Amino acid sequence: MQFCLRLLIVAWLAIGSAFGFSGANQAPSSADAAVDRIFTANLPFEAQQTLALIKQGGPFPYERDGIVFGNFEKRLPLRPRGYYREYTVKTPWRRDRGPRRIVAGQNDEYYYTDDHYRSFRRIVEADR
Repeated sequence: MQFCLRLLIVAWLAIGSAFGFSGANQAPSSADAAVDRIFTANLPFEAQQTLALIKQGGPFPYERDGIVFGNFEKRLPLRPRGYYREYTVKTPWRRDRGPRRIVAGQNDEYYYTDDHYRSFRRIVEADR
C-alpha cells in the first residue's frame, strides 16, 4: 500500500513537471517574503544618487560598480546567475567602499543594503 502511494506521488510530480506545473503560482519563496521595503524618499541621499546613476546608465564612481551580484546568501529572490548587479552607495564617513550597496535586478527591481548584504530592503518608488 505504501509503495503504491509513493509511486502515485512520484507519477503526479513527474506529470506536473512535464506539463509545466512547476510552481509558477506558488506563494513567494522565503527570500521574497523576507525582504522588507523602503520608499525611495526614505533612502539616504547617497543611495538616491546611486539609484539615479543606475537608471541613467552611469557613469559610476567605483570600478566594481555593475559587477554581477551572486546572491550566495540567498537573501534576495532566487534568479539565474547574472540577473543581479551591484552598485556602491557612498558612505561619507568611510574611505573605502563601505557597506552600503544597491543591487539591481534585470526587471527594474532594486534592493538596498546598509550592512554589506546581511539584510536587504526592496526599494519602492512612489510613482510606480
